[in-house]
Amino acid sequence: MNETFLKACRGEQTDYTPVWLMRQAGRYLPEYHTVRSKYTFLEMCKTPAAAAEVTIQPVDILGVDAAILFSDILVPLEKMGAPLEFHEKRGPVFPQPVRDRAAVAKLVVPDPELELPYVLDTIRLLRRELANKVPLIGFSGAPFTLATYLIEGGSSRQFLLTKQMMYTEPELYAALLDKITACTTLYLKAQVAAGAQALQIFDSWVGVLSPYDFSKFALPYVQRIIRELKEGGVTVPIIYFANNGATLLPQSLTSGADVLGLDWRIDMAEAVKVVGPKVALQGNLDPCALLLPPAKMEERISAILAGAKGARGHIFNLGHGILPEIPPAQAKFMVEAVHRLSRRG
Repeated sequence: MNETFLKACRGEQTDYTPVWLMRQAGRYLPEYHTVRSKYTFLEMCKTPAAAAEVTIQPVDILGVDAAILFSDILVPLEKMGAPLEFHEKRGPVFPQPVRDRAAVAKLVVPDPELELPYVLDTIRLLRRELANKVPLIGFSGAPFTLATYLIEGGSSRQFLLTKQMMYTEPELYAALLDKITACTTLYLKAQVAAGAQALQIFDSWVGVLSPYDFSKFALPYVQRIIRELKEGGVTVPIIYFANNGATLLPQSLTSGADVLGLDWRIDMAEAVKVVGPKVALQGNLDPCALLLPPAKMEERISAILAGAKGARGHIFNLGHGILPEIPPAQAKFMVEAVHRLSRRG
């Protein structure tokens, strides 16, 4: 198996910089749409054979150095007792938002083996299918990001209801986050037990917080998850990705993660200065830069690779998920360029 990704996560010497793409199993690939046409999105998440098939597609098509489980960060919340719907234009919707003490009290912490067997079965299937290929990354949402969906009832721009609860009902907010944190910890432990070889915690909306609020209302729950995973015997690398979190990087360094994911809003060399030799870094090409002509794209890739030279380890990635509008050939060129430009010796 190609272990370049895992070595980079651990800060070990690699022959080249490994690369994978957030949302690499997804809508930019025609092959994905062939599978997707047979299922709703949630049905596909809950059908191990289909989820495994689309997980493997970008490994074979693009030549990436890691696979990431096809699922969704919101899947566990459904099993906590929050009905979940996906709408083509609106995205995820929770028709029964969690905004008061009674709603929080109704939420449960599910047993992943009993309530989320399709996710774990997909991981087991993938480990067999990927045995001679690349490592498998499992994942979850971070508690703050998951809470925003429950409180807002879906996606949001201002996160007014979330901040209102944080500021005016901090005990209620803490009770909700405690339950989500317990659920997420068990879920990630189960993924590792099923065979996940690395974990990524996605904090997609944490960039809406000030550094002060991040340290008070979001970071402690991430720290708790990672601490409990490691104290519980989890030894796989853990990646924490705080989207739009350049101003939060010094604090993210205290999360306990082995790797910090970066969006494109910070220069890679500057990020290396901030974190020093303590953790590896992942990122951070602007997803829209995949639309550049090859020579221009290579310039961007080379600049990121050069900036990462002093890092403990570096995994090349986009600064956010790949966009549906990106031609697969452009993504494949990027992967090949990273491998070629970073090869040592």
